Amino acid sequence: MPDLSRILAANDPLTLASLPRGSLPLVLADLARAAKRRAVFIAPDDAAMRAAVDAAQFFAPEIDVFAFPAWDCLPYDRASPALTISAERLAALYRLQQPGTAQQLLVTTVNAVLQRVLTPFRVRESVREFRVGTNIGHASLAALLTRQGYARTDTVIDHGEFAVRGSIVDIFPSSLDAGLRLDFFGDELESLRLFDPATQMTVERVDQHLLLPASEALLDEDSIKRFRSRYRELFGANATQDPLYEAVSDGRRLAGMEHWLPLFEERLATLYDHLDKDDVVVIDQGAIGAAEERLGDIADYHEQRGRIASEKKGSYRPLGPDALYLTRAEFDAALAAAPAHRASGFVAEGSANVLDFGFRSARDFAPERGRGENVYEAAARHLKSVA
Repeated sequence: MPDLSRILAANDPLTLASLPRGSLPLVLADLARAAKRRAVFIAPDDAAMRAAVDAAQFFAPEIDVFAFPAWDCLPYDRASPALTISAERLAALYRLQQPGTAQQLLVTTVNAVLQRVLTPFRVRESVREFRVGTNIGHASLAALLTRQGYARTDTVIDHGEFAVRGSIVDIFPSSLDAGLRLDFFGDELESLRLFDPATQMTVERVDQHLLLPASEALLDEDSIKRFRSRYRELFGANATQDPLYEAVSDGRRLAGMEHWLPLFEERLATLYDHLDKDDVVVIDQGAIGAAEERLGDIADYHEQRGRIASEKKGSYRPLGPDALYLTRAEFDAALAAAPAHRASGFVAEGSANVLDFGFRSARDFAPERGRGENVYEAAARHLKSVA
């Protein structure tokens, strides 16, 4: 394997050749170990991201490996991203801000990189810590949870819900498989328990928990004011009758409101704003083409929404593509500044800007499968020939 110090010391992007995807997590794990703090891998799609996370956790169980996925909805959709996806994104951004001694490997996708995100400060201030024995403010907790994107119900069953029953507050964070039960004595948190939403029975007691918002669109007072002002400025007085404007004005959530995230925030950041300057970034060569395709899709969806927009109540009023998404120039500049090294499965001769890792793709038995032959016998013959 080539000397990884060349990658760590490089000021310009290198081509990391002969790295089929099956071998890439092994190299990424070694890079994360060698890096000062963190290695970052940009995959072309969700499947490649999940596969890289699983393999890297196998190769390097001592490293903190986690994913930062893209929203699972289309650009300019009327649907919101899944609560579990939002929770995973916010948890990843929060972990990037935490000091620690463990090496990290962040695995993301090009779609996630192309989307603007909350600033590091905004992510940190949106997290709430619950610790047994501390005063939290029981009376104001329901309002806080509503601003954080949780929906109030009588009984907590699904992710993103909370219920208040006297001195007990139940919450179902999207980051957990169990609910969180807070038992108060006045404003003091007396106990903190995990419970099964199906049976409502306690699973275990915990001493503390970090609660992340249920949505990236936060409905605090300042955010609502910003949204109302900017929405009127962009779309005119007639837009104040839109269901989205009315819902946000009332402090209510509406499906798909995350697509207007730039109107809620003072400013947005990019994923690169959450990284350290000496983090090692590697991008799959296929992700470069995927970025071009994604930006084209964003422009097409925006054009379609703009074509059907009208002045009538309830009309979908899309923001410009560069409000929520990076431009191609911004994306290219971020890759150059990192610098982002290109991982390729193709063989190339080593040079000043090329490192050949010498991995080769495994033999494909599709021809034997297509002819109806016994694949296992073919695999056994192949293993004998290369042994």
